[in-house]
Formats: sequence, structure tokens, C-alpha cells
Amino acid sequence: MSDSGFGTSTFVLALAGSAVTILSTSLGALPALAARDISRRSKDVLMGFSAGVMLAATAFSLVVPAIELGEARYLSRFTSALVVGGSMLVGGLFLHLCNRFIPHEHFIKGQEGNAEAANLKRIWLFVLAIALHNFPEGLAVGTGVGSRSMEIAAPILVGIGLQDVPEGFVVALALMGVAYSRKQAVLVALYTGLVEGAAALVGFFATSFASGILPWALAFAGGSMLYVVSDEMIPESHRQEFAREATAGLMLGFVLMMFLDVTLS
Repeated sequence: MSDSGFGTSTFVLALAGSAVTILSTSLGALPALAARDISRRSKDVLMGFSAGVMLAATAFSLVVPAIELGEARYLSRFTSALVVGGSMLVGGLFLHLCNRFIPHEHFIKGQEGNAEAANLKRIWLFVLAIALHNFPEGLAVGTGVGSRSMEIAAPILVGIGLQDVPEGFVVALALMGVAYSRKQAVLVALYTGLVEGAAALVGFFATSFASGILPWALAFAGGSMLYVVSDEMIPESHRQEFAREATAGLMLGFVLMMFLDVTLS
């Protein structure tokens, strides 16, 4: 894989990648200032679309490159598959532990985490929940940029930026639906976008200064995203009577992300 598109400007691109995650979430939330509400069907379709993009990004932009890089590094397909599979499970376990011990609140599932949740204002529980949700996406962006390969970075940047827009919109509307003001809803989207941007920088620095961990880091980010999609996005988008519409949104998002990955790589 070539790094001809990076060179000395890699850190600038890392900052740009971080900015993409922040701005996409914030821009998605802005239309909520003018919108009164959208139907439950539309929310589920948008959530399904975001889940489809994340699934395809996990498979084509993170796991497949991780396997290829691992095979080149370890000269063994078996070892590469073992490393990638193990790293994905560690990524999923990391998100599971965060969900278990960090107090947060989902819009539908309610409170999760430890007893400290009772001592936090409800809006901060929502912020923590969305931040946990967005952290793997930022990590994927930073890891992709840190790979110094446009073949890996470009599809991740475009795909995550693309799915952050409807996600920010749905989050803002959901907050407004539980009696928060438009201003508070947009600010929460901005805060969680900042978390995602910070995660992008973490992923970038981790892979830039320890390039040998790149297959591990890509797979870790993929496992984290897979956990979020399975544990939160698909169940929430299928909880009401619009599961088929949500599935259609998921398939559209998956195919679009696959197309972007193939054409941008």
C-alpha cells in the first residue's frame, strides 16, 4: 500500500480527519433547530443507514486491510487471522466494559453503568452514552490516517463522515423528544463530536508512533464498531414496528459504503 499521498503533511491530515468527525456530527444536528420532529419510521431508517455504513466500514475498511497488513507482516495467513480475530474480540470487550462501568443513559434502553449514574444530571448521561457510541468511529478514522495509506484512510474518512450526519440529526431530535431544548440538543451533538475527534487523534498517534500495531489497531477499531452496531444501533432501530424499513436503510448504507471503499481505494 502506498503512502505517496501523505508525506510530511500526515499530521495535518490527522487534524483534518478529526475535524471531519466533529463537523459531520454538528452539521447533522443543525437541521434539528428548524425541525419540529420526524416520524419514528424516518428515525429508524436513518439509524439503520448509519449501522449499514459502520458494518461495511468495519468489514472493508478495517478488517480486510488489517488481515492484509498482518499477512505481510507475519508472513502467515493463519497468524494474521488469529491476530485480527483476537484484536476484534478485545475491541468488543473494551466497549462492553465501558458500557458496564461508565454511567450513561440510552434513549430507549434507559440507564446503564454503575451506581454513579444517580449522581449525574440526566443530560450528561446521554452525552456519555453517545460518546461511548462514537468513540470507535473516531478511533477508526485516526487509525486509518495513521496508516499513512490513502487506500485505507480515504474510505474511512468519507464513510464515517457520511454516517455521522444523519446520526447527529437523530441524536438531536431524540434529545428534543425527551424535553431538552434545541440549543441543548445541538450542544450535546457538538460535545460528542469533540469526543469522536479526540478519539481520532488517539488512533492516529497510536499507529504513527508504533506502526507495528497497525493490524491490531485496525482490528480493535473494527471490533469496537461491530459491538456498537450489534448492541445498540440494530436493536434500537428494530425496536418499533419499522424493522423492515430499518433493514432497508442498513442495506443501503452497507452498499453505499462498500461502493465508496472500492472506488476510493
